[in-house]
Formats: sequence, C-alpha cells, structure tokens
Amino acid sequence: MSKRPFTLPSTIFGNALLTNPARVITKNNELSALFHTLVAGDIIACRLRLKYEEEHLLLDLVERGVQLIPSATAQLASRSKTFQARLLGSYMIPQTVVIYDIHGLLDTVSLFGHRGVEEVVLKHDRKNAGLGIHLYRHIEDVYNQAANNSIPYPFVIQPFIADSRDIRVIILDDYSEAYERTNPDNFRNNLHCGGDAEVFHLNAEHLALCNAIMKRASFPYAHLDLMLTEKNEVYLAEINLRGGIRGAVIDSGSYQKKVEAIDKKLLLEKM
Repeated sequence: MSKRPFTLPSTIFGNALLTNPARVITKNNELSALFHTLVAGDIIACRLRLKYEEEHLLLDLVERGVQLIPSATAQLASRSKTFQARLLGSYMIPQTVVIYDIHGLLDTVSLFGHRGVEEVVLKHDRKNAGLGIHLYRHIEDVYNQAANNSIPYPFVIQPFIADSRDIRVIILDDYSEAYERTNPDNFRNNLHCGGDAEVFHLNAEHLALCNAIMKRASFPYAHLDLMLTEKNEVYLAEINLRGGIRGAVIDSGSYQKKVEAIDKKLLLEKM
C-alpha cells in the first residue's frame, strides 16, 4: 500500500504541512483502523491504551519497523513492574527477583534462606500508588499464600530495606526536580497512602543514575522512584512515563507543555 502525506494536528506543529510520506498516528482510536496497513517508517506518536495481554502488539509493530513515541520498551515498562525488574534489575535492590510460577518461588525461598533474607516486599505486576505493595515477615509466608493460589503470578519479590528514604524524581529533558516522600505510620510512602512530600536536592550522582536508567529503558522522560539506604546506597524502586505531580514544584500546565515539547522534538527527529 502506498503511503500518503500526512498533515499533523495543529496542536503539535501549528499549521505546518509536512510532506514526508510517513503516516503519523497521534490518537489511539486511529490505530485500530490502520493497524494492519502500517509499514516501516510509519510513526505512532502517542501512548497506546492497550489492554492486558494485548501488549504483544508492540512487538509486532516494532518488527514491522513502525516507530513509537514513546518507545515500545518504555510503554511496556510503565505498565509492568515485572518487566521493569527484568529490564532494570541491575539498578534495583540486590536479590530482586521476578516470580512467574511456584517453581521459581521455591528457588527464591532457598536463595533468600541462603542469603539470610527474612522480611521481603512483594510487588504486584500492574498496581500503582502503593496499592500493590505488601510486606511479609518471611518469604515462607509468601510461599504459603502463593501455594494456595492467593497471590496471582507474576510478581516481584525483593528484600525489605528498613529505614530507607523514598525519593520521587521527575525528569523532562533538561528539567528535573525531586521530592522526598515520608510516612511515619506506614512503610508505603506514596502520597496516595497518606505520605507527605518535601523538596529533595538531587546531586550529580543521582542524576547520572536516573539518566542511565532512562537510557537503558528508552524513556524520553520519566518519573523515577529512588531508594536511599542508611549506607548511602541508591537503588531504583520504580519508573513510569507519567505519574502524579502532587508534591512537585512544577504545575500541571507546565508539565504538559514540557512533555508535548519532548514528543514534538522526537517526532521531528523521526520524520
């Protein structure tokens, strides 16, 4: 099928007419009609609202040479904590493990027993805002529930680090800011779970770590949650393309403008 010139919406590029033959999809509802006709060089310039188990379409699009903004990797990592842990585990707490079945969980019981790990944190794959995080006194407690089908697979297990600090970092191209989230009554520091926010000053090491993580996972912008331990170790807890900005200095209007500017820049580079 031959490709035709595409005029981008004025909200992205003013009234400019682009004559590049690549088709550009900027709305999710356009994808269904055009999905089977997309070819190498076409661009999807929006976050895809894919259903659970529909993410395999991302692989097909990439295989066909369709370009995605944000990247397919970043979009999938934002949806799945287990994928984050597989992709970015080297930046996370040591012994962070993704559990896919009872056999993997049994192996992890032995691993944690050998390493002397007792308290563990379980993270459900697709829950946010602290709602999918659980603290267990021992990994055997996780095994007992999982063996009785009380915990859905897959999930992430990692050692619990007491008295760590929770830092939310927002990076939008050359703009960055951070704030610390605290909750004296709950180990979940998320503001949604009752936590408070206070400005945190990032140093060069923190920024370098965030940039390395974003590069590895092809994130053009990100909300990153860092964990700072009492030993001054810094680990990645989670990453997402978007997140709440409650507690941030930047306002919603400025935030949206910066995201749109990044998307526009990436789109121009691909045209």
